[in-house]
Amino acid sequence: MTIYDELVARGLIAQVTDEEEIKELINHGKAIFYIGFDPTADSLHVGHFMALCLMKRLQMAGNKPIALLGGGTGMIGDPSGRSDMRQMMTVETIQHNCDCFKQQMSRFIDFSDGKALLINNADWLMNLNYIDVLREVGPHFSVNRMLTAECYKQRMEKGLSFLEFNYMIMQSYDFYELFQKYGCNMQFGGDDQWSNMLGGTELIRRKLGKNAYAMTITLLLNSEGKKMGKTQSGAVWLDPNKTSPFEFYQYWRNVNDADVLKCIRMLTFLPLEEIDQMEHWQGAQLNTAKEILAFELTKLVHGEEEANRAQESARSLFSSGNAANMPAAILQQADFSDGSIDILTLLVKSGLVPSKSEARRAVEQGGVAADGEKVTDIKTVFETTQFAGEGLILKRGKKNFRKITIE
Repeated sequence: MTIYDELVARGLIAQVTDEEEIKELINHGKAIFYIGFDPTADSLHVGHFMALCLMKRLQMAGNKPIALLGGGTGMIGDPSGRSDMRQMMTVETIQHNCDCFKQQMSRFIDFSDGKALLINNADWLMNLNYIDVLREVGPHFSVNRMLTAECYKQRMEKGLSFLEFNYMIMQSYDFYELFQKYGCNMQFGGDDQWSNMLGGTELIRRKLGKNAYAMTITLLLNSEGKKMGKTQSGAVWLDPNKTSPFEFYQYWRNVNDADVLKCIRMLTFLPLEEIDQMEHWQGAQLNTAKEILAFELTKLVHGEEEANRAQESARSLFSSGNAANMPAAILQQADFSDGSIDILTLLVKSGLVPSKSEARRAVEQGGVAADGEKVTDIKTVFETTQFAGEGLILKRGKKNFRKITIE
């Protein structure tokens, strides 16, 4: 099976241009391809997983990845796939986020000896002259055609600013610059990026001639993958200081039954033959599949040692109700009033819920337990003595735990 056939079999390919040429490049290790990452936070999250795993797969097949950091586009935000406009960030914040991305990407991509490139589009976008952009780039874009793009149609009813309207032009210009400076002949992106990607391909061919060799390809369900990064209590980050290896493991351990094999195909590096054998797994076997998924992805992000610890902790937790390495929350004496703390405040301070209103709902719906005892009264309070020794084990739902101690 060729690498292109494998991408198709894993459910990663949605749309392509010039399919035969793309196959030729990818299958013979001739692709120099880029995927963009907007530095909107100081850590990558699980929504970036598909892109990172794809880059790793293609690099293993001899192709050259370019990770493009959106230090320039991040200055105005990205409306694609959104109904509102992102908040403006300072130059310092954007640079800090880019630095954090570099470190995390190195776990997936080998940047040594020029095997991959890490580039910031601020290198060219920040130096562009407005008049030059209007003269050299503007004539190649039809406003009528741009307005048919899904990312802009979604914003038309609420109002589309001229600032946002420029994003397609900037993303297209990225591909043009990468093509000329680094020989980049292919771009990958989510299905919500298709119009922007086509704009880049057309810009290259219009400015440099129809024989210019540039192609686009999209990833199936990448926009859905972005949604994977969000849970009820916030984002699932690749930074262990934001999402612990145990929490990361538990996130994947808790995926829906209908999604587990899809995730294993798209995100792990297990052989397809092995995954095909899981196709008819049901019941308890699906739990085994979830453990496989959680272990493989935790190993990929945090290393095998942390993956083993997380798996052992999870198994111990659900067999005995305790685990040495479960997520921890440390309270301060200032969190207590007269030596006690109420259940709603405790749930929020532990990080199990984002607000007291959600804490109230969790208690009233019978989804909260402390040291194995269900908590049904929102006025329940806990004394400091109850957190001594190993601490108090607080649970929300079936699989969300915190070991809470006092500093």
